[in-house]
Amino acid sequence: MKADAMARSRVIPPLIGFGSLALSVLAFEVLIRLNVISKFIVPPPSEIAMSFERIIVEEHVLQRFVATGSEVLTAAAMLTVVGVSIGVLLFQVDILRRATETWVAAMAAAPIVLMYPLFLVIFGRSPWTIIMIGFVAALPPVILKTIEGLAGTRRVLINVGRSFSMSESQLFWKIMLPSALPTIFVGLRLGLIFALINIVGVEFLINFGGLGQLINELAERYDLAGTYAAICFVILVSIIVFALTERIERWLTPAN
Repeated sequence: MKADAMARSRVIPPLIGFGSLALSVLAFEVLIRLNVISKFIVPPPSEIAMSFERIIVEEHVLQRFVATGSEVLTAAAMLTVVGVSIGVLLFQVDILRRATETWVAAMAAAPIVLMYPLFLVIFGRSPWTIIMIGFVAALPPVILKTIEGLAGTRRVLINVGRSFSMSESQLFWKIMLPSALPTIFVGLRLGLIFALINIVGVEFLINFGGLGQLINELAERYDLAGTYAAICFVILVSIIVFALTERIERWLTPAN
């Protein structure tokens, strides 16, 4: 009985999600066909679906998909190493944390994407310009959530560790870091949102590689159905990256 209930609890939410998506698509199709929504602004979903084959065959979207995906994954790897390390450093050095935490939070609101001319000067018109903008824009949430996760470790767990004569290093690796992992992964997911938005945005702005460039080219041709189809591929990149982070989180925190 319990197994059946767990199976239902896992199946029902995805079914509701897909059902809601299907109903929304159908509603848009009907509203556009009835001219309630202008087809010159939003093409019918049926036209978007039919354009997928065309942009795969003619626009080489899979290669662009791989280019954008690799940029996002590279930025994600850098975020994990650098962002978490900075968060740990700020947590360990209290005076440094108090001096910089507000600036880190303020940086999250900064429009880093508008600094792309500076990044072009430093890194040239190359994938590294796109990766570095995504990386820098995504750092603040990772740093802040790492600090929050470590600071939120229950005091009783630390006291238990000290009762077993654990060193500070052992307390960190065996108690504090595992306890903070769920919060750190929240920061990584937020960071990936920032990174993906900025990466696709810069690809669009500098018209260089990836799905952002494809969206730019299709929009300039006023190929609305193709443009929306390319945007769907961007959404697919985000789904894949988020699914990977969830898998990694479950692997690292099996007890949760």
